[in-house]
Amino acid sequence: MPTALVIGLGKSGIAAARLLQQQGWQVIVSDRQISPALLNQQQQLAREGIPVWLGHAFDLEATDTPSNLDLVVVSPGVPWDLPKLQAARDRGIAMVGEIELAWRTLGQSPWVGVTGTNGKTTTTALIAAIFAQAGLQAPACGNIGFAACELATAALTAAQPPDWVIAEISSYQIESSSTVAPRIGVWTTFTPDHLSRHYTLENYFRIKASLLQASEQRVLNADDPFLNQHCVAGWSDICWTSTQGKSHLPADPNLGVYLEDGWVIAQGEPIVQATQLRMLGQHNLQNLLMAVAVARLAGIESAAIAAAVATFPGVAHRLEHIGTWQGVTFINDSKATNYDAAQVGLAAVKAPAILIAGGEAKAGDDQGWIATIQAQAAHVLLIGSAAPAFAQRLDQAGYHAYDIVETMERAIPRAATLAQQVKAAVVLLSPACASFDQYPNFETRGDHFRRICQEHFS
Repeated sequence: MPTALVIGLGKSGIAAARLLQQQGWQVIVSDRQISPALLNQQQQLAREGIPVWLGHAFDLEATDTPSNLDLVVVSPGVPWDLPKLQAARDRGIAMVGEIELAWRTLGQSPWVGVTGTNGKTTTTALIAAIFAQAGLQAPACGNIGFAACELATAALTAAQPPDWVIAEISSYQIESSSTVAPRIGVWTTFTPDHLSRHYTLENYFRIKASLLQASEQRVLNADDPFLNQHCVAGWSDICWTSTQGKSHLPADPNLGVYLEDGWVIAQGEPIVQATQLRMLGQHNLQNLLMAVAVARLAGIESAAIAAAVATFPGVAHRLEHIGTWQGVTFINDSKATNYDAAQVGLAAVKAPAILIAGGEAKAGDDQGWIATIQAQAAHVLLIGSAAPAFAQRLDQAGYHAYDIVETMERAIPRAATLAQQVKAAVVLLSPACASFDQYPNFETRGDHFRRICQEHFS
């Protein structure tokens, strides 16, 4: 029986372990951390016959590492270039990511692979909604919905495979997926992010581009300056999308999707009025165009596209409307984990706004974000470990209407009071930071914001 080690006891790691076991592998899961949640998962997997080693760092030289190891599956949160992983590759041990493992089972179905710095999740969710409206079995997976290996495990016993797989694929997942080749690849945006993992912008770009290069058909955002400038040469038959009209498309407009007179036009045909999308922000119009482009490339009729767009509710943690109290709207944009996403979120809401920002800071250019704060925010409440550095940056920019409140519990009642005092229309959580200083992920942070809001104003 072949032996596999899965590194990382997250959602994708658990799904990978179960898929491998279903396929007849002897499976071990390891994780460096120990926590009550991980201990619960350890007990559950043990009941399924899958041993889990907690507090365990991968090392081929360790006495407990199986000598007959055939495969290592690396979860997205584990850096692909760790020296001990490279040492295993040098010894000829096969190593893949969870997306690659799922592809080996699901590759007979056509995939839509969505990547980009920002906009991935909303675009992926809208694509899945359109495909479902058209009567297709096309579940969303990857960074949204199911882990890809969950779908693969289900497909082993299903009467037929999915009609399509709609996968949101991050740079962490792309670099560990050497053979994944979507039928349609989508690149939403490109701005500096994850540089602590990928080191240089050029390396980050190369990883993202490799997914599009492997795709049969490509959809790219012409409104993104970097993509517009760097992805024209060498790639043919790109379906470009633009909110700025046909003239902004860098290639044959007959292949593109754009806005004209309030309509989404795809390959010259009006598909749906843009006002049918019930989501804030110009960036979501771009997400709409990319979703429509994918649907048309997949052969979906205009009526199904229009019906799905009109009923699409949006995505949690992406400019999510929580509620309105005493005339002030509270919005959860916890997914804004970098400066560019937070700038887009703040620009999308009605000014003046009370902004809640902070968390675990990332490298990046904050100038555009700070300029938008100066234009849109009546007051900023800073939380998390980045708060002192953010305060210093705001001071340097001549913006002094901020408080360091440290926690979400302090931020929300303070925001409600300030909103009444300055007649702000919106309280917006848009952190411009990762969550890991105070929360395990951005979803937990957004859920906490929602829960405190609902408790405070119930």
